[in-house]
Amino acid sequence: MKLLVFCLLFAFNVSAQSAADEIVPIKDLIPDIVFDIRYATINNFTSQKLYTTNESYLSTGAIARLKLVHDSLKNITSFNGVSYPAGLGIKVFDGYRPRSVQYLMFEIFPNPVFVADPATGSVHNRGGAVDVSLVDMATGNELQMPTEFDWFGPEADHGYMNLPANVIANRQLLRDMMVNVGGFIVYMAEWWHYSIPGAGSLPLLDFQMK
Repeated sequence: MKLLVFCLLFAFNVSAQSAADEIVPIKDLIPDIVFDIRYATINNFTSQKLYTTNESYLSTGAIARLKLVHDSLKNITSFNGVSYPAGLGIKVFDGYRPRSVQYLMFEIFPNPVFVADPATGSVHNRGGAVDVSLVDMATGNELQMPTEFDWFGPEADHGYMNLPANVIANRQLLRDMMVNVGGFIVYMAEWWHYSIPGAGSLPLLDFQMK
């Protein structure tokens, strides 16, 4: 009987440690992914440094999906007439976001189209959303996208077409890879924002990253 209880407890602990909603550093599972964590700098819409670290976290389920996308992109060495000898990759602007930071953001820009109401919480506060772009893995340079990250206007929408053809192609490649390879859900108002299915059911969190 004691052996059975021990085995059940062991199985539970292993399951808990590998749960898809566990929040861990992204680079623990994708070491070569590129970071540009804007809220760890003043280069963001608040003009304030909101994070104490340039690390980024996500749920393990989201990271597994992101790794599929990143690894697949590295196999693309030519796109839209441009050569990428080391392939393409993912650049991360933001992942998990403490709920206390969400309150501050909403106080500064209380528009729920672009900044989720902290009363209900953002999927970022649950570790189920990630803000990303495409990057040339050989140079680290970001591919040209419709706007800067956190551009709060119609130009950031996936349906906005008054753009150069190469920019539309870059946006579409990112969307195709995130949706078709990673299984992420697109957010139409922001070309950079993607979430995992069921993200809204993950627990709201407010731990500070270190």
